[in-house]
Amino acid sequence: MADKEAGGSDAGPRETAPTSAYSSPARSLGDTGITPLSPSHLVNDADPDVSEQQSFLVVVAIDFGTTSSGYAYSFTKEPECIHVMRRWEGGDPGVSNQKTPTTILLTPERKFHSFGYAARDFYHDLDPNEAKQWLYLEKFKMKLHTTGDLTMDTDLTAANGKKVKALEIFAYALQYFKEQALKELSDQAGLEFENSDVRWVITVPAIWKQPAKQFMRQAAYQAGLASPENSDQLIIALEPEAASIYCRKLRLHQMIELSGKTAVNGYSGRDTVGAGFAQAKEHIRRNRQSRTFLVENVIGEIWSELEEGDKYVVVDSGGGTVDLTVHQIRLPEGHLKELYKATGGPYGSLGVDYEFEKLLCKIFGEDFIEQFKIKRPAAWVDLMIAFESRKRAAAPDRTNPLNITLPFSFIDYYKKFRGHSVEHALRKSNVDFVKWSSQGMLRMSPDAMNALFKPTIDSIIEHLRDLFQKPEVSAVKFLFLVGGFAEAALLQQAVQAAFGDKCRIIVPQDVGLTILKGAVLFGLDPAVIKVRRSPLTYGVGVLNRYVEGKHPPEKLLVKDGTRWCTDVFDKFISADQSVALGELVKRSYTPAKPSQLVIVINIYSSEQDNVSFITDPGVKKCGTLRLDLTGTSGVAVPARREIQTLMQFGDTEIKATAVDIATSKSVKVGIDFLNY
Repeated sequence: MADKEAGGSDAGPRETAPTSAYSSPARSLGDTGITPLSPSHLVNDADPDVSEQQSFLVVVAIDFGTTSSGYAYSFTKEPECIHVMRRWEGGDPGVSNQKTPTTILLTPERKFHSFGYAARDFYHDLDPNEAKQWLYLEKFKMKLHTTGDLTMDTDLTAANGKKVKALEIFAYALQYFKEQALKELSDQAGLEFENSDVRWVITVPAIWKQPAKQFMRQAAYQAGLASPENSDQLIIALEPEAASIYCRKLRLHQMIELSGKTAVNGYSGRDTVGAGFAQAKEHIRRNRQSRTFLVENVIGEIWSELEEGDKYVVVDSGGGTVDLTVHQIRLPEGHLKELYKATGGPYGSLGVDYEFEKLLCKIFGEDFIEQFKIKRPAAWVDLMIAFESRKRAAAPDRTNPLNITLPFSFIDYYKKFRGHSVEHALRKSNVDFVKWSSQGMLRMSPDAMNALFKPTIDSIIEHLRDLFQKPEVSAVKFLFLVGGFAEAALLQQAVQAAFGDKCRIIVPQDVGLTILKGAVLFGLDPAVIKVRRSPLTYGVGVLNRYVEGKHPPEKLLVKDGTRWCTDVFDKFISADQSVALGELVKRSYTPAKPSQLVIVINIYSSEQDNVSFITDPGVKKCGTLRLDLTGTSGVAVPARREIQTLMQFGDTEIKATAVDIATSKSVKVGIDFLNY
């Protein structure tokens, strides 16, 4: 958090303190330090400005997924109607295309060409030599989760090995959605929709670290969805929170209860999970023609069984990550309170694709697969599409084998590369549950397919087990399984087997759209989430009076005869502390030296709770407030001049302000995790 900054090189003679192994950030800053004015006080008044909402005509939510993306919208005048975007051009057999693949294609000159099915199909139809010049990217959202030191300059690698700025790709994708949505809205309303009429909501995984969430906001600014001056036009919503909001509205006919204690959707628990799902899917298929979902302005039946203080878990399993969030009900309004900070990890359905790739490496050799991906990138994409539709056919009780078509260029290139046939490789590989069929297909036994799911599903179950051990998570009533991967019958069965005796397990129908629909509801009423857990500890760097025996000698700084302890971390809020939306935390400081003309307050964050100094491991600077103290002529300035520092914890953004009480001068800054 902010730096207890104190004097620096020009502070006159001082006692020589032992030189420490690390340099003190505060020493080099000159006379800009602050020291706490006691007592520090905490004020939990919500900011009055929070409630002044701008009026938007429509809310558009974008679910920017690892494997597929989409948008949905609702007009603020008829909030009970949620419209899911129009059908996309293209599409795959065996995969319902309510969303489009998260794939993007840039021309050889690095200009945006196309997104989704259009990008994939165009790239696929290019001549292989020409394709090498084009930049094709897929599944790139995971990079934001896996990059430890994410900045505005982080690169992504396209299929041809060329590097391109991540910010640019994310901005192109969001701009594409913006244009599609505005065009659809204008067509539907029969009048030109402007961007200023729209409140945008973008969903991100709750387990993402702050830099990744900020990165998404920056990309949206670059795409023109909103601007730093008008930041309220864009809400960054957390995926499991959006799912949670939608699940509250579920009526019994809109979900499947896996434990089957009661007949849901007209089938009893004796039917297998798969049969119930097939029935539900048929119901959805019939309703697919209408892309408008009615969300009744009622609390769904499930919800009506919940009482004040009841807890439930939302397991959001998507393509890249699995997010686990625990919420509690607060009556009468049914507001949500986050009970335990979001956990999870990279256990999305992509894990199944990696296992398939590992299997191919085992059969055909890693050297061949690597070469094939580089030399025939479009055919590799084809092979993974074929796998995707078979992956969706996997089920616990399946007995007949699954056939995966190998592209002709795979068979051909393998023969050139190795000098023998694909069939020979399979015979020689000792992988007995994958056979070659004369139609040019890999034939996988159901067990072989289930084995590909196992590592990912095991990770999810293990993570849930850990979560259920936590005291905050005792006596959970429901577990909602949402996200694209929640459609997998194998995952449903594993969750039911492991936790069916602890709570009721509910899968919403059309589960892949749960987050999208919830995000629209969130945009219509952002106040529904009332309490979150702070993912980090925040504080500022200050100087405290040096106490012999308490403070380390290397932190001693003597300034005008006063002995200061430098680099002290003055905490505003702790990691995992509950924070109400719009909550203000205030602290008062005073310049360390009355004659200072400027003060600098540095804001720091840490994942640890017990932080003493800004030099502690893991403490990162994430904001600076510079306040000019000149211009006080004619103003009576008290001997101990009060500088009030406020941090407002809101949405996924945090804003900090410093006010000079004597002159009412103030500076504001948004906490920044990307540029320090």
